[in-house]
Amino acid sequence: MSSNPMLDTALLAPRLLDDCVAWASSLSKNDIGGLLFLVTLTLTLWNYFSSPKQRLVPGIPVIGGASKKDRIRSRERFRHDSKAMLAEGYFRNNVNGGFFYVPSPLGERLMLPVRYLEDLKTAPVDKVDFVGTFIEMFEGKYTTFGSRSTLHPRTVKADLNQHLPDVMMSVQDEIVECFDEIFPKCSEEEWTEVPLVDVITRIVARVSSRMFGGPELSRNASWVAASIAFAIDGYIGAQKLKRYPEFLKRPAARLIPEVRNLANHYREAEKAALPMLAERARTGERPKDLLAWMQDAAVGEETDPRFIAGILLKISFAAIHTTAAGNSQLIFDLCAHPDLIPLVREEYGRVADEDGKIGKKGFFQMHIMDSIMKESQRFNPLLLVTFERIITEDWRLSDGFVIPAHTTIGVPAQAIAMDPKLYPEPETFDGLQFAKLRQSTDDPATKGKAQFVAANPQSMAFGYGRHACPGRFFAGDEIKAITIYLLNNYDIKFAEGQTRPKSVEVETQFLPDHAATILCKKRKAA
Repeated sequence: MSSNPMLDTALLAPRLLDDCVAWASSLSKNDIGGLLFLVTLTLTLWNYFSSPKQRLVPGIPVIGGASKKDRIRSRERFRHDSKAMLAEGYFRNNVNGGFFYVPSPLGERLMLPVRYLEDLKTAPVDKVDFVGTFIEMFEGKYTTFGSRSTLHPRTVKADLNQHLPDVMMSVQDEIVECFDEIFPKCSEEEWTEVPLVDVITRIVARVSSRMFGGPELSRNASWVAASIAFAIDGYIGAQKLKRYPEFLKRPAARLIPEVRNLANHYREAEKAALPMLAERARTGERPKDLLAWMQDAAVGEETDPRFIAGILLKISFAAIHTTAAGNSQLIFDLCAHPDLIPLVREEYGRVADEDGKIGKKGFFQMHIMDSIMKESQRFNPLLLVTFERIITEDWRLSDGFVIPAHTTIGVPAQAIAMDPKLYPEPETFDGLQFAKLRQSTDDPATKGKAQFVAANPQSMAFGYGRHACPGRFFAGDEIKAITIYLLNNYDIKFAEGQTRPKSVEVETQFLPDHAATILCKKRKAA
């Protein structure tokens, strides 16, 4: 046997197929299950061996070494040490054109210099595929994660962002209820240990559901549970599937419990959404929520209520777990830098309405909170690589460089965020640096780039161009509202001797530590 598991599998596959044929021929003619298995295996084997292979551009450095043995070793390293590999590639090659390959389980990803963003940001999706990278990351062919429908991004851009101030008023009501029902009970005298990521995820699930479908959906316990479980099962199922070679993933998916559970979550989504859609169709009621906007914007196959329910569940993954991750990282950083907390509380006092809520103008004026959020994101973005695309045919850039077909490209966003040419003393956490930047200039463009929701070549956490995260404006206000409610009502800190939890690397994902806790104590009423 060689040192390459994929090569060993490829060499054994024809013999395995021969053995399967011999085995199937010994079955009775009524053994339909065995025959179906043989057909499935044959098709997946054919698909694997007939699939196009990646071509590397000569002269582009490969992190960890370009030999076959080195690349195999680096692909495995990428699973748990991708941050260091990407930083090595970015800083070593930044002066030599900026291109480099980083080996990963999906192949050698080509990291691009940001100067090519303008070339690619409006490229046709059938040539420079944005959705395909998400489907690959989460094994979407088997988990159903990812959708090529444009219904939800159209709706978020056209309706949610337009009606965001009204939505946030309702969301702030939901936050109060969530803390009363979900947050662990704390006294004013003793500190209580709180499993932060789990608690914040449950709160964000409820709060996001308020935006999705109003109080009827946010108070539907079965829907909320399904929306959380859908992401967890899909994520775990995808990680299990990654252990298999491509030609075995389809049969393996039928045996993985988490993947099989996904069908149950779709049924729960339909139970929650279909009656609401039917009632709204009957009465003509159109509340200001995502479900109503999607119902109005749907065309063709999108008008099927089951399709809308399924899209809603897929959106829940993006809206809930990405926001919860960012919110948890922010709270960890506030515990690590407690001197920032009084500044945030004071700022809230200046921008809040008479009833304690934050309006459109107030959210925009929260420069200190916004700055801390952006600095937290700079250190711990959800994705280490953004602007990922699959090049489906040879693609020529403006200077003549050709990206070969079947190449996955991306930009090393977190490494860029640590570039001392862009950020002075990049390894030092400065929660106020972006607030200072906004105060130091009258240039609207510079002020805009300093905002949490900015998507530009120096700040790539939300992507760039037309596929930049359309929900980032809601997510930003949601994180502000949840965090300020926490700080106004609780004191927070780490336990004695505890340091800021390290994020967990899973290939390109950079996740908050789900096992980490903080201490909370109820604040005394003024």
